[in-house]
Amino acid sequence: MESTKHTCLKLEIPNKDDQTTTEPIFVKGTWFPSRFHLSISDGLHAWTLNATEEEVRERASQRDQPVSEYIELAERHLGFQQPGSVYGFADAGNGHRRLSWTFEKEGTKLEWRWKCKPSANDKETTAAILDFLMDANVRLSDEVVWKTQSFEKLRVEAEKCLAQSERFSTEKAEFEDAIYAKFLGVLNSKKAKLRELRDQLSKQEKSRKLPEEEEEDEESTDKTETFDGNSDDERSEEESTVNLIGTSKHASASKPRGRKRK
Repeated sequence: MESTKHTCLKLEIPNKDDQTTTEPIFVKGTWFPSRFHLSISDGLHAWTLNATEEEVRERASQRDQPVSEYIELAERHLGFQQPGSVYGFADAGNGHRRLSWTFEKEGTKLEWRWKCKPSANDKETTAAILDFLMDANVRLSDEVVWKTQSFEKLRVEAEKCLAQSERFSTEKAEFEDAIYAKFLGVLNSKKAKLRELRDQLSKQEKSRKLPEEEEEDEESTDKTETFDGNSDDERSEEESTVNLIGTSKHASASKPRGRKRK
């Protein structure tokens, strides 16, 4: 089964009698992969165009285009009015009309034209276009309502999320403040304990140094007294030696005198 697309475009066409004014026409398109069908109405009269696969293939080959690209380009210009295109719907004789539109490709302005024949039933063709527009309007209205409701739900959810986010932010700030306060108290307590331990250690070191200094002072005092005692002994020994020497000299001096007397 062929996939189809439907479009409906309102075109403002220059009036053939007064070029300063425009007249609207409605172009309903049914698009197939390799062909398309157009229904056109100005409200009073209607025209149709049935572009067969052979005609589309021939025109696409004349422009060195694939059929799919030709269909896509035609749908783009007849599904939505392009601001840079010039549209026309001129009389082609015998009640026929020539639908045309322009576009640029690689810097060259091109024009496509298709001849439309009068509709076999103007009222039926116009009614089909109006039915399509009404159905599209209903679908669009339903879509607008659905999107409006969805938007409202999203807005409510967004407000809830915003309020929840603000509450979470406040709770986070309060929690951080409480944690920081507790941490600061613990930190100050640890610092005080460390200072106390440091003071105790300093006192213990000082109390340990005092006996050592006293012992060192006693040892130095003993050494000084020993040194002084040795000096006195040496002086007494020197004095004894001097006395002995003096006595010996005296004895030696007295002996010759005794011999002379003999």
